[in-house]
Amino acid sequence: MRDPRYDILFEPMKIGPLTAKNRFYQVPHCNGGGYRDPSAAAAMRGIKAEGGWGVIFTEQCEMHHTSEITPFIELRLWEDKDIPQLRKMSERMKTHGALAGIQLAYSGINGPNLYSKEVPLAPSALPIRTFTNDPVQARALDKQDIRDLRRWFVNAAKRSKEAGFDLICLYGAHGFGIFQHFLSRATNQRSDEYGGSLENRARFSQEVVADMRDAVGDSMAITLRVSLDETIGELGFSNAEVRDYIEMNKDLPDLWDLAQGTWEDCSGPSRFKEEAAQEQLVRGIHELTEKPIVGVGRFTSPDVMAKMVKSGTLDFIGCARPSIADPFLPKKIEEGRIEDIRECIGCNICITGDMTMSISRCTQNPTFMEEWRKGWHPEKMNTKGDSSNVLVVGSGPAGLEAAWALCRRGYDVAVAEAKDVIGGRVTRERQLPGLNAWGRVVDYRDYQLSQRPNVEIYRESPLDADSILEFGFENVCIATGAKWRADGVARQHVVPMPIAAGARVYTPDDLMDGTIPEGRIVVYDDDHYYMGGVLAELLASKGAQVTLVTPSAYVSDWTNNTLEQVAIHPRLVDAGVEIVLNQGISEIHAGHVVSNCTYTDRTWNIEADAVVMVASRIGNDGLYANLLSREAEWLDAGIKSVKLIGDANAPGPIAWATYAGHRYARELDGPDIGDALPFRREITELAAE
Repeated sequence: MRDPRYDILFEPMKIGPLTAKNRFYQVPHCNGGGYRDPSAAAAMRGIKAEGGWGVIFTEQCEMHHTSEITPFIELRLWEDKDIPQLRKMSERMKTHGALAGIQLAYSGINGPNLYSKEVPLAPSALPIRTFTNDPVQARALDKQDIRDLRRWFVNAAKRSKEAGFDLICLYGAHGFGIFQHFLSRATNQRSDEYGGSLENRARFSQEVVADMRDAVGDSMAITLRVSLDETIGELGFSNAEVRDYIEMNKDLPDLWDLAQGTWEDCSGPSRFKEEAAQEQLVRGIHELTEKPIVGVGRFTSPDVMAKMVKSGTLDFIGCARPSIADPFLPKKIEEGRIEDIRECIGCNICITGDMTMSISRCTQNPTFMEEWRKGWHPEKMNTKGDSSNVLVVGSGPAGLEAAWALCRRGYDVAVAEAKDVIGGRVTRERQLPGLNAWGRVVDYRDYQLSQRPNVEIYRESPLDADSILEFGFENVCIATGAKWRADGVARQHVVPMPIAAGARVYTPDDLMDGTIPEGRIVVYDDDHYYMGGVLAELLASKGAQVTLVTPSAYVSDWTNNTLEQVAIHPRLVDAGVEIVLNQGISEIHAGHVVSNCTYTDRTWNIEADAVVMVASRIGNDGLYANLLSREAEWLDAGIKSVKLIGDANAPGPIAWATYAGHRYARELDGPDIGDALPFRREITELAAE
């Protein structure tokens, strides 16, 4: 039964000529599939419809070939031949009564046109702004260009209608959309009727919405996604101007979709942004318009959601990342199963799919983007195979996910954990600065497993090969994690680096075990994800004099893909950490390290009382190797299979571990597929000669 406190979230809501069945609104979000993997993307959206979302949007859809963002893979609606794949998506989105929305984007100053080779068009002639700093400039739209662009939006609207969509979102936020480019003085430096005053800068959006309303407005709703604040001072589109713009155009769209200025600000990770972080920027805007408002803020708590509506701040609860972590979030609230919600941890690993042009992942939901490719459903498991039981050795993210998925298939599961607490690396890392929310990976699975009669977790139970051979389990899953190396082997050094006797060298494991070195500390980061920056912050907070040395051009380089890097660097500077980029460490001595330039190999010394080595990890696969060496004894012991998974097999991000655990559980007792692909893929059809 639904808690009456949340009834307000399930009220039907009008959006122009349409009615949404509830207030749960999946705002546009990327997935790494786009035009390359349309069936995978369609199935993913369809699962959200089954999960109870009232409104479901596509990701950014390029609406014309004169503005495209190759190498990034989004949807395309350039011509009629794009309609069938989009229709497949809209049909999946509407299967359970949801409204299907498409986000039309003309990227303007963010569209380098590397594929189409067209000259980019923007309100003003300026260099293209992209993640990859493409050496391309846009030319300013002339009056005929603007008339053409208005027509292209109408053409795209008509194609969207033919493709079966109910709503159109015009993209003007995150710095990515032409509407924001016209509204912001930073990107609109025109002196004609489209530039200067806010009235003039608003003209383009007014014209496009009017054109589209004439074309499809009788049957489709038109929404406008605008930036809440570009956060670049008076030069940009500020929160004050946003309010002036909405008051001036209060009836312009059928719904106002409000999002923070940059993508990094809007989708800030949990390390730097709390739930509902944008509330103050949105509060009071509803007094300026009677049109409904949707906003975002990594909403995971039903109480916060209800508060946002009851306070008059929002009409719809906009979610991207929470809808990925748990596509069934609305249904679980409706059915009174709050404790079953798989809460987003705000790690932003989902965003890396878009940034690396690959299929996205989710740390909490390993079935994300595998709904079509592998046939995985987030709430349903395949039936049990021929065997009956499984021993899972290790209770880190891989082991816990394996146990959770296995027990739902119907296997009897025993989890053996050597320590007195479960969770492995997640339990350790959640104690580090900013990573507390990551503990939800353990908390969710711990609770779910505690509700299952066919699972037993044995703490303080280190096992060896002899013990496992005696137990009689049919299947053994080894998920014993990994440890950080202290010898420097990673990318700069493929063999151990020279370390003198008497040098004090620590690993992340040492610090997470409670050893905090003092004095002058060099953090050597050749891992390039979050750990080096987090440990530098930890040490600085404890009073150490910290120098972070990395061969990369960025601190925590790979976090550019999770939108964290721009926040990590200033956080470390504010903490007093000295940052040394483009330099490695060639030798470690007692009292100093020898640092070498990445490009010239010139060296100099950096004083150091101790070094924290954030290099690579090595899997704890000794138990697995011992069992393999005794394979001849498996039959007598009743063992049918032994499998090594997760970090013990190949260390990676936590999402890789939960995926490995889920995959093991899905494939146990499955047929041998030989050399066949373990997933489905789509191949572009060859055109006629």
